[in-house]
Amino acid sequence: MSSLSLDKKLALYHEFFAIELDFSVNIIAIDDNQGLSFEQFTSNIPMPFKLATDMNAIDQSALRSLQNLGGSASQLVGFLNQQSQKIDLLIGYILSQQDEVQHRYQGIKFGGGGVKFIGPKAFNVGQLLELKIFLIESHCAIYCYGEVIQVESTNEKFIHKVTFYFIREEDRETLVRSSLHEQSKQLQKLAKIRNQESEQ
Repeated sequence: MSSLSLDKKLALYHEFFAIELDFSVNIIAIDDNQGLSFEQFTSNIPMPFKLATDMNAIDQSALRSLQNLGGSASQLVGFLNQQSQKIDLLIGYILSQQDEVQHRYQGIKFGGGGVKFIGPKAFNVGQLLELKIFLIESHCAIYCYGEVIQVESTNEKFIHKVTFYFIREEDRETLVRSSLHEQSKQLQKLAKIRNQESEQ
């Protein structure tokens, strides 16, 4: 991927829908990227992140299977959703322990192609980063590697645009689903505000 031009990397970043949202992201610069491989990357993924993604995939698979059963499955779906919420709370707590204050940055946008974050110092364009993305409301956290493709200065802070360098496909799918879910929530909220304004 490093052989791609900056324009192509930006195109990859914009290939997926992205949504503005405040979230926490832990970032550590990867200084030694010689011989870096996808196999190395997957072996470095902390167990709580693997667990969170696997649980998410199991939930999605179970709900898809039940949808084929028709109306009789609604009570079962309700019960499974309750069990899933309990597990989400537990996973959320475990993942929160992975959020390290000394490496925490403010994420402002995410999607299937990458993330945007704000920091007090600028990373160089081309710098590889280890990312731990925490989307607490969606009960998900993603571990991946990213590459800085753009840096802008604003109000003594730096906005970084990062495209994914190494990410598991199931994690990318989770980010895509989460971004669409967040968009749906924002649109519902906007519709509610408009209805209230029209009633006044």
